[in-house]
Amino acid sequence: MRAFVAEKRGDEVVRGVRDDFEIGDLGEGDVLVKVGWSSVNYKDALATIAKGQVARISPLIPGIDLAGVDEDSGEEVLAHGYDLGVAHHGGYAECARVRSEWVVPLPGGLSAKQAMTIGTAGYTAARCVIALEDAGLTPDSGPVLVTGASGGVGSTAVDILAARGYEVVASSGKDPEYLELLGASEVITREDAAGDAGRPLEKARWAGAVDCVGGEVLAGVIRSLHYGGAVAACGNTGGVKLPATVLPFILRGVSLLGVDSVQTPIKERTETWRRLATDLRPPHLDDSLGHETDLDGLEDVLSKILRGEVSGRTVVRL
Repeated sequence: MRAFVAEKRGDEVVRGVRDDFEIGDLGEGDVLVKVGWSSVNYKDALATIAKGQVARISPLIPGIDLAGVDEDSGEEVLAHGYDLGVAHHGGYAECARVRSEWVVPLPGGLSAKQAMTIGTAGYTAARCVIALEDAGLTPDSGPVLVTGASGGVGSTAVDILAARGYEVVASSGKDPEYLELLGASEVITREDAAGDAGRPLEKARWAGAVDCVGGEVLAGVIRSLHYGGAVAACGNTGGVKLPATVLPFILRGVSLLGVDSVQTPIKERTETWRRLATDLRPPHLDDSLGHETDLDGLEDVLSKILRGEVSGRTVVRL
């Protein structure tokens, strides 16, 4: 079968399409999926470079999510997270062998391509929205900030939140027109979102936030939350250290909500996908969120995402 493979050779990683990857070498798993679609995530790009600190096996077929057909049952399914594309061969191949406990039935109302346009990034965005609303956030609470808004998680979060009636402010260094199309009422810079690092508290600006950046930006968001506000944190492109004080937590009662999309229990995962096909469905799923490539164009997209040149989502047609 054809597969996009990353293989460590000495201190470097060689990546590219192979036409001779054996299905028998896909590893353990009791479900064989004929893959129709996968997607491109920042984590996938990191899995293909020497210093990415993502890949746990070599050679590795990257692709942390996939959608296709269960060869045994004939049912349409999707899978993402767990060890997929990290310590287990992933979605950048014509077939994938996965464990049954990783598999989610494709929910009604979504095609396999639409599911991967949402993909891991959109799923993460949905988990952030769910976490914020479980913490009490409503459209009447006030403006909601989305940092790293041009990326896959951020852009889908903007789309979902705006459709649910929130006033969404997006933080991005890229073209604001794209985010305004998705429903952002205002686009601010990353520096504006980060604020003044010398102040333990800043003017209360945000009722809630989805943070895809981490580091100084997340610290600035925490300093600027309304009393009782919350931020759902799901990314670290701006660094893993959090230069914050306890004052926003003890003087404003704010909450920092950690959001993980890798190890979500399968019951919650399945329910989240049901909602992504219904009330959390991104309204621009078919016309603005996604771009398309195939295995032969994948290397170029992976390089661009590492350089920060990709907005929205890119799906991979198998």
